[in-house]
Amino acid sequence: MVVYFKRPSGYRQLFRMLLMTVGFLAIRAAGGGCLYAQSEQPLYREVHQNTDSLYRLPLARVIQLIENRFHVKIRYPDALVKDKWVTYAFWRFRPTLEETFDKVLGPLDLKVNPDGQNKYELKAYEYYRWPVKEGWAQLDAIAGRYHDRASWEKRKDSLRRELYAAVGLSPMPPAPGTPIHLTPLRQFKGYTVQNFALEILPGLYLNGSIYRPSVYTGKLPVMLSPDGHWPDQRYRKDCQIRCATLAKLGAMAISYDLFAWGESLLQFQPEDHRKSLSITVQTLGAIRLLDYVRGLKSVDTSRIGISGGSGGGSHTVLMAAMDPRIKLSAPVVAVSSYFYGGCPCESGRGIHECAGGTDNVELAAMAAPHPQLLISDGSDWTQHMPEHDFPYLQKIYGYYDQQDKVSNVHLPDEGHDFGPSKRIPLYHFVARYFHLPIQRIETGGSIDESFVHIEPKEALYAFGDHGQDLPKDAIKGYDELVKVYHAAIRSAGEKAVHHSPVTNKVSNK
Repeated sequence: MVVYFKRPSGYRQLFRMLLMTVGFLAIRAAGGGCLYAQSEQPLYREVHQNTDSLYRLPLARVIQLIENRFHVKIRYPDALVKDKWVTYAFWRFRPTLEETFDKVLGPLDLKVNPDGQNKYELKAYEYYRWPVKEGWAQLDAIAGRYHDRASWEKRKDSLRRELYAAVGLSPMPPAPGTPIHLTPLRQFKGYTVQNFALEILPGLYLNGSIYRPSVYTGKLPVMLSPDGHWPDQRYRKDCQIRCATLAKLGAMAISYDLFAWGESLLQFQPEDHRKSLSITVQTLGAIRLLDYVRGLKSVDTSRIGISGGSGGGSHTVLMAAMDPRIKLSAPVVAVSSYFYGGCPCESGRGIHECAGGTDNVELAAMAAPHPQLLISDGSDWTQHMPEHDFPYLQKIYGYYDQQDKVSNVHLPDEGHDFGPSKRIPLYHFVARYFHLPIQRIETGGSIDESFVHIEPKEALYAFGDHGQDLPKDAIKGYDELVKVYHAAIRSAGEKAVHHSPVTNKVSNK
């Protein structure tokens, strides 16, 4: 007779727990148990991970295990971890949190940023943001390639030639040659404003506004004022204040849009700004704008400067490096050896691979020996400017015995903006080197911006706020731009049109 015994209630669950415990102890004995030493609820299937499954775990679960082990909290949007897996998850844990983050997140092109005490934010890998000391070490390695004015000039020439190729302007596409479109002049207290649209490729326009002093004698200096990555683009209050005050000081201040930004959005979509051709279009636009202002009889071509903030600051650095017609530059809250610019309009093409590798501080040094003001603050990637990057710039200017022509205004308690604390040093800098009387914008010995009339956004369009005056042949959309750009480059190549970065002239050979 065969007797069958019924398993006691919960036997299966007890048996599974026993297996899990045995497996857990085995892993600890093998040196892998540290993973679960502080994990609240290790899963049975995780304990029995093996090479057949590549020790594969969902990223969300691995993040939970990291939190439990290192007593931290990691914030992330669900979309960032959805359908992501970590292979060999057990094996990526290290004794320190930093090492573990590197091993787990690096292969997935993810990273974390500090977000408070024992708190972190999970983000997509930022190729353009380096640890501070790594950026400094990179700049030191770059600086080791030259040691005097002659070797630096050789390096600068090489960089400048390669920059034109990297941004996609070698050969230089021919200019359309159409006259600039100007709106009627608007008169304000001490200055005038006139909007413009400049065709830089067939059907592609650079838009902006020109601020001039109401009354002036002799020729005017020019300050190009590219916009940055702030809301309301060049229509915002601080941008109008800066340009109007520079105009009353005695300069022609030209505010202009980034690509697919501001009025350019009449031709393109906002997402087009984050495509690699944006840096090409912006550089070409500034070159065409320089061509235009240098042809004006009212302009003093020996006094042309540029100043922008944030993404406009990166553009400022690039233009001063590429185009020697610019005689003064002032990048604001922009320059750092460990930050390369997080937008494709700053780093979307291989400009930082030129001449064996460069960074934004070396590009800023290419402005030497022309006067340069760098404004930095304490809450972004410029917070360490006085410690390492600025001494490097002083060394380069020292090659020309012009250390006094590069200066840094560091505002450790300020943030990432172009507010009064940034504008006032700019006014004094421009007044000093363009020989303009600062008293024109002072009241009681202090800078007075109260005279500026803030115009509504709609008043600053060249083609109307709904594009009602756009030419019929204006480009509409990024795909059309790509076709026009490549056609222009082919035409330049067929005609053997070459661009000289030294004289900035186009010649046929």
